[in-house]
Amino acid sequence: MTREGSAPPEALETSGLEGASTLPEVRQFRLTVIEGPSAGTTFASASDRASIGSQEGNDLVLADKAVSRFHCEIVVAKRRARVRDLASKNGTVVDGVHVVDAYLRANSVLRLGATTVRFELGSEVNRIALSDRTRFGAMVGRSVAMRAVFGRLERAAASDATVLLEGETGTGKGEAAQAIHDESRRAAGPFVVVDCSAIPENLLESELFGHERGAFTGATQRRIGAFEEASGGTVFLDEIGEMPPNLQPKLLRVLETRTVRRVGGSSAQKADVRILAATNRDLRAEVNAGRFRADLYYRLAVVRVTLPALRQRPEDLPDLTSAILDRLGADAEQRALLDTRAVAAQLARAAWPGNVRELRNYLERCLVFQEPLAPGDDPAEDELAAPRPSGAPAPFAGAGLPLTAAREQAIAAFERQYLADLMTAHGGRVTSAAAAAGIGRVYLHKLLARHRIR
Repeated sequence: MTREGSAPPEALETSGLEGASTLPEVRQFRLTVIEGPSAGTTFASASDRASIGSQEGNDLVLADKAVSRFHCEIVVAKRRARVRDLASKNGTVVDGVHVVDAYLRANSVLRLGATTVRFELGSEVNRIALSDRTRFGAMVGRSVAMRAVFGRLERAAASDATVLLEGETGTGKGEAAQAIHDESRRAAGPFVVVDCSAIPENLLESELFGHERGAFTGATQRRIGAFEEASGGTVFLDEIGEMPPNLQPKLLRVLETRTVRRVGGSSAQKADVRILAATNRDLRAEVNAGRFRADLYYRLAVVRVTLPALRQRPEDLPDLTSAILDRLGADAEQRALLDTRAVAAQLARAAWPGNVRELRNYLERCLVFQEPLAPGDDPAEDELAAPRPSGAPAPFAGAGLPLTAAREQAIAAFERQYLADLMTAHGGRVTSAAAAAGIGRVYLHKLLARHRIR
């Protein structure tokens, strides 16, 4: 159940503050344990969020066995505070109601296990550090949300710390990782990407750590893994939440000792690499569920950066659209077709569940069909996905067909050939193929499925 408190938005406003979307300030809040083993413990926020749980490292640590290691998180944004349960074992109760995600009133009471916590708003504000930049690598945004992200990414790039990038699918975590590397002291070194969700479990260990000849059936020669390959540079572990439990202790060892032992090897090799990781899951909830190690989470989350969803920064749509059209090579005529009030209003109304990646795919479709489409609409999708009867002749885009049909068939033929050549060139590796094509991995999977390319 999701519940919204009845307190008016003004209850969370700061004098002169019009919300997190316009000013880099958020209302300070205070948490006080009023009942339970940790009664009397207090916490005052220094940023826009705080986590509560029994695990050391939370902002408010509760010595209560009925409280999960990462129980819930409180975030203040856009004049309101909200609490989100992190898949805790006993749930989160706000003012007597079990909630998954709920707005908080001033002086709301939270029940977590055998502990009761009072939420109070202070009279002070916390200022969120913003970057002056509106671009960071391939990412674009002038909203407060993105400039706050850019500020954190700039500081992360200036260090050698391990960074955990969080956010929904399509928010740009891969672009953020590349930008951190490009602006770091390791920029001249390799940037090696390992997609933990795209590599079979039995091959992932070798992909990461390498193997010696004869280490297992089929290991006919020694292989250098990603950590050795990226020596002097950066390893980006995409979809780290998909890493199998048996490999997590080995990754933890790399983070702690900066050494790597190849599969079947007897000696350790130095690993002079920086590690960046990304996930669209909340790893704290994965820790609660026993699917992810708490000690590995803390080693990865030295710096945590959460990329906002596109729906949370609609003011960035014009700049994003312009930047994407630049990358797609749109000419002046094509830009004029999409640069209208009607299209802008349509973009602003769309939900964009696939975030920036979905926006890019939408704009690319508009350029292909030379007309502004409704977001999510693909006129050729049904026809392209329909199987051709066995023995049917290949389609021919000739003058005997209407222009639209001929164009769609030509596009389909081009896509099939392009995808086949792309996958051959990259040895069937989806992650590297998607990077070379300048598209998202999920979108490439969809294209391959559409054209039945294995």
